[in-house]
Amino acid sequence: MASLFIRLHSRDGVVVAIEELPAGTVLPEINVVCKDTIPLGHKVATKAIAAGEPVRKFDQIIGFATKAIAPGEHVHVHNMGMGETFDRAFDLGADATSGQLLPEAERATFQGIVRADGRVATRNYIGVLTTVNCSATAARLVADQFRGSALDAFPNIDGVVALAHSLGCGGVQEGDGMDILRRTIGGYAKHPNFGAVVIIGLGCENNQLSRLLEVEELAASDVLVPLIIQDVGGTSATVKEAVARIKEILPKVNNVHRQTVPASHITVGLQCGASDGYSGITANPALGAAVDLLVKHGGTAVLSETPEIYGAEHLLAHRAVTPEIAGKLIERIKWWEAYTARTGDEMNNNPSPGNKKGGLTTILEKSLGAVAKAGTTNLVDVVKYGEPIPAHGLVFMDSPGYDPVSATGQVASGANIICFTTGRGSVYGCKPAPSLKLATNTQLFNRMRDDMDINCGPIATGEATIEEIGRVIFEAILATASGQPTKSEALGVGSDEFAPWQIGAVM
Repeated sequence: MASLFIRLHSRDGVVVAIEELPAGTVLPEINVVCKDTIPLGHKVATKAIAAGEPVRKFDQIIGFATKAIAPGEHVHVHNMGMGETFDRAFDLGADATSGQLLPEAERATFQGIVRADGRVATRNYIGVLTTVNCSATAARLVADQFRGSALDAFPNIDGVVALAHSLGCGGVQEGDGMDILRRTIGGYAKHPNFGAVVIIGLGCENNQLSRLLEVEELAASDVLVPLIIQDVGGTSATVKEAVARIKEILPKVNNVHRQTVPASHITVGLQCGASDGYSGITANPALGAAVDLLVKHGGTAVLSETPEIYGAEHLLAHRAVTPEIAGKLIERIKWWEAYTARTGDEMNNNPSPGNKKGGLTTILEKSLGAVAKAGTTNLVDVVKYGEPIPAHGLVFMDSPGYDPVSATGQVASGANIICFTTGRGSVYGCKPAPSLKLATNTQLFNRMRDDMDINCGPIATGEATIEEIGRVIFEAILATASGQPTKSEALGVGSDEFAPWQIGAVM
């Protein structure tokens, strides 16, 4: 008889329901009778837990009992919380290992687009970027001119995409907020998945186009076209000029072909959103297994969402290749603690209503599952939001946990594919980088087949191992990098999800 639950470690005080367990359900393997109805993906106590006692899952503390919990009781927000304090042992670098790259002749390859400067793309878009929200409509009007059959004569171009945002003015002209915005726009303008870029400014905004080009070391050319609405003569004139310039360069952007290149040119942004109780059990560790494979083949993975590693950052610090890199990670955690305190918030507010409905109770539980996306490989560097990735291997990029903002930063840093695990059902896309959706459970995969690319649910039922699904994900990454469309691309999702991180006062 198939088990009704998953036990992640022998020392855990809870197990996770594989299906809804009505009150009275007997779990003979652990000699427990469910006292409550336990929803799918939720936790049931395997032993008595006293008030104030730590609750363990993954053999890690995920919270503390807020009142006495009996064996068989549902363990969730009604009887478990963060507690006053929690300790993490920061044994820096203790789990770092020597590099395990495969011999070059054994490494995987894919069919990529090699740019003139040697950078490798997984897609071939033309981007229409904006300095400020005031030029957003103009950018979208430009992209609209290339919908439908407009690009039929240019089959090697994936599309013309407008990436607008709500920032660029109403704040300080220099400082952290503006640095982040410029770094993000600059990262997209330089991204290899764009064969050409038009950047549209208004003219009077704080984020002056000339300053953006200067700071980001960008220069006007036939494939980087800066336009200022107030100088060109208004919205209609700017749209007309941008469309004309794009039409001129279509043949050049189309003149590409895919060729065999090593997997070391793949940089995957790791995301999880609309997580549930299965995320840290199926999809996240399977993605982690794929990351371990990618790194062995010379590739790069970018873990982010700093508030969603809170309480599990010590596990990453253990894998840092130097104490300095571990220190950079811990410094970002401290920044976030101070940042949330200034706004009257707290780090445990991160789990969303959907997360809680799916069985996640505290940020500790969510974070311990989230870091599983990073596999077991060494942490080789930590960068700020949108900064270029300096090394191959596993890198951490500081960002909020809000998925569109986090993934936008990863693409600005150079990610050319996004792998996104979801338990409740995210529909995220991320042009110009293709986004693979990994369902944590089979019910979700079957319910949202048009959005989900890979089903990780068989791990929960014992029909497949983490390593087997990890291999499936790795092969899907190679196929996607070679041009195979993802479900979000087939649906046309990804133009409106561009969301640079906004910090600082809006004045």
